[in-house]
Amino acid sequence: MRLLLIGAPGSGKGTQAKRIAAHYHLTHISSGDLLRKEIAAGSDIGRTAGRYVEAGDLVPDNVVMDMLRGPVEEAGRGNGYILDGFPRTVAQAQAAYLVARSLDVAVQIALYLEVPREELLRRMHARAGAQGRADDTDEVMLHRLDVFDELTAPLLEYYARRETLLCVPGDRPVQEVTDTVIKEIDRVRAI
Repeated sequence: MRLLLIGAPGSGKGTQAKRIAAHYHLTHISSGDLLRKEIAAGSDIGRTAGRYVEAGDLVPDNVVMDMLRGPVEEAGRGNGYILDGFPRTVAQAQAAYLVARSLDVAVQIALYLEVPREELLRRMHARAGAQGRADDTDEVMLHRLDVFDELTAPLLEYYARRETLLCVPGDRPVQEVTDTVIKEIDRVRAI
């Protein structure tokens, strides 16, 4: 099974991806986690990506695609994967689809976690305090949500046309969201 998790910053993508991966025995691939590791390591990718992350902007497609190609291919040939944090634009989705299709590891189900903006901001503030992430300042938080609304939200229409798109309310308790996601995935897989 190959899943893509779409949601605004603070929507719970990382939390839900880990839970879904554990339930279905999938590899969880987080572009954000991979980028933060590269930034912390001071690699070429990390130095390039760091400038964009600090401003709340999207890291260039080629940088992210190069970083994700190996993990996605490996997981796609195994039990499958759940990818969170990429693609974030229709252009990225189209480019990723061409690469993944040629490797026979394309996404089968896209899952969108719907969370109201006020709740996203509350969660991002809580995360900033708990994790001390430098990219979670008020200005950057608002900018990241604006970027999501402008660039990432059109992915929903794209995936609704190309694959199965599941929309799940993500503003409920964590276990309730997980249960709903699993129920919806199982329903689609049974068709």
